[in-house]
Amino acid sequence: MLETWRVCAVLLAVVLAGCVTQPPVEPAPPPAPAPPVAAKPAIDEKARAEEAKAMLAQAETDVQRARAKRALWLKAWEELIAARQAVAGNDSESAIRHSRRASEFAQLGLEQLAYPAVK
Repeated sequence: MLETWRVCAVLLAVVLAGCVTQPPVEPAPPPAPAPPVAAKPAIDEKARAEEAKAMLAQAETDVQRARAKRALWLKAWEELIAARQAVAGNDSESAIRHSRRASEFAQLGLEQLAYPAVK
């Protein structure tokens, strides 16, 4: 029994010595600085407003064409109204988005005429 105690004491001393003599942990290097973000090019508001007006005019034409053939979808009309309001409120981004959608829905209404009404 005495010998078992000595063996345990020696093992404990070896384990503790291993913990004490471990090399110090080096701190992690600081993270690399983030690459500079390229600045967005300045958007010419006047050019953007002109583009919005041109898109609105195209949407007006597309909606009139669909209306003349009785193929106008309600969603196309709603988008056209929203585009008009956006142009009046000087919101070029919304005006362009609504104008595109109005034109798209008007074109889809015209394409729908090619399909039979019923099976």
